[in-house]
Amino acid sequence: MDHMVCPFCRPSSGCIVVENALAYARPDACPVTPGHTLIVPFRHFSSFFDATEEERAAMSDLIGRCREILTERYRPDGWNIGVNVGAAAGQTVPHLHCHLIPRYEGDIPDPRGGVRGVIPERRIY
Repeated sequence: MDHMVCPFCRPSSGCIVVENALAYARPDACPVTPGHTLIVPFRHFSSFFDATEEERAAMSDLIGRCREILTERYRPDGWNIGVNVGAAAGQTVPHLHCHLIPRYEGDIPDPRGGVRGVIPERRIY
């Protein structure tokens, strides 16, 4: 995907929740729970493994800052943090982004396995 048409390369100012020099946070357009937020580096590249140490630190900073904001606003009971790298892992926008997903008691009947749910039959062991 060309960075000129990438939905994460040109965020509208109204969608940014918080930012730092290297990354920004925005609500997910199709949230799985209330407060689902994306942490996105400004630089266009697709893989977490291509991020610089500074970009990873900037994203980590925003995960923490967003957690504070979302805790106050939504009072979640838990969190999932995840990154999809490559089409086989479910990445649909080839611009690195991290999902910060607030979790709530009862949002699914049995949350055991957490991120292992990417392969449903392996989630509970």
